[in-house]
Amino acid sequence: MTRQSKIDKMSSSEWRDVLWGIHPGLYRKRRLFKVIPSEPRCKFCNAPFHGIGGMLMSMIGRKQYSKNPLFCEACLTEPVEGAEVEITMLFADVRGSTTLAENMSASDFGSLMNRFYETASHIIVSSLAIIDKFVGDEVIALYIPGLAGADHARKAILAAEELLQATGHHGNNPWLPIGVGIHTGTAYVSLVGSEGGVGDLTALGDSMNITARLASQAGAGEILVSESAYHQAARQASVEKRTLALKGRSEPVNVHVLKIKEG
Repeated sequence: MTRQSKIDKMSSSEWRDVLWGIHPGLYRKRRLFKVIPSEPRCKFCNAPFHGIGGMLMSMIGRKQYSKNPLFCEACLTEPVEGAEVEITMLFADVRGSTTLAENMSASDFGSLMNRFYETASHIIVSSLAIIDKFVGDEVIALYIPGLAGADHARKAILAAEELLQATGHHGNNPWLPIGVGIHTGTAYVSLVGSEGGVGDLTALGDSMNITARLASQAGAGEILVSESAYHQAARQASVEKRTLALKGRSEPVNVHVLKIKEG
């Protein structure tokens, strides 16, 4: 019998507590593993990946997971039932990527996109989000309360602003035109494929669709923030408001438009 078959599937209610950061077992693990050196650590359980601590964790199945190095293997292979939880989602999309690709060699375009992925990865991971996936010219990030904290919407907006700064939108000549959509809403968060030993954290549902639509309508240098995300972040700054007709939705959606001031 394999290790996987011996583990009872975590219930939806237990998994929801994990996502909210209030599961007692996870809390105990995080406190215990935090005192064992050294950085970096699993985003869920705090198991260290380097040094003597990393060697010890590797011996109990908590080495860095090859398919998502933000987690240890134990956290991504234990089977769970998904759960609905309020999170903040960020979609960052390259504007006019088709035209960009047409006007440069494939290798140059590949290098440009790799620079974007690396830049976005650093900013998103530093803001305590989970990179859901890279899809073509788009980066998708999830801000889960149990990992990013109760101010997950604020962190998402700050990360989006930092990403626009990093891609040069504080001036008139960004090295890559980026538009961002941010929305806070209920999503079904689960470990896809974990039954077979290959798990990947993702979110599903209408909230993800809304965020994708916002990103698709964001112009270069724009961050379109839904009403729910804007209010959850308690933003006070005066911004432009816009009413959008999103594909597949019968009612228009109100958004707040954030831009980076020119340096």
